[in-house]
Amino acid sequence: MENNSVEVLLIEDNQDDVELTLLALEEQGLTNQIKVVGDGAEALSFLWCTDQYAHRNPRQNPKLILLDLKLPKVDGLEVLKSLRSDPRTQLLPVVILTSSCEIQDVTRGYNLGTNSYIVKPVDYEQFTAAVQKLSLYWLGLNQPPYF
Repeated sequence: MENNSVEVLLIEDNQDDVELTLLALEEQGLTNQIKVVGDGAEALSFLWCTDQYAHRNPRQNPKLILLDLKLPKVDGLEVLKSLRSDPRTQLLPVVILTSSCEIQDVTRGYNLGTNSYIVKPVDYEQFTAAVQKLSLYWLGLNQPPYF
């Protein structure tokens, strides 16, 4: 994988959650391969290499997408629906990482094709541990359907 490729795409609008997630990933050794976008529209632009990301190589997709649900412009479930309906992005691993534990959100997330649904722990240490465990699994153990 090239140095400028992205391992993790973090789609999150809450700056506190961004900082906590980046800290947890940094503790796992992932520091310069994380792209953060703050809304659903920018996430789709990044993944589909449009607008400000038109220069990005479309063959260098992230190995993991961490997706919040409550996003400005395009919400997380709409992002997921768009990803799963497009052949360029339909197989990318997507983990919903959100504060919503509403059964409708969980069910809709799985119906739309999320690979995992994690409710953000409010405790710092539990949050960090959850992010580290999911990154270890998805980036270390999981075999994606592409090389």
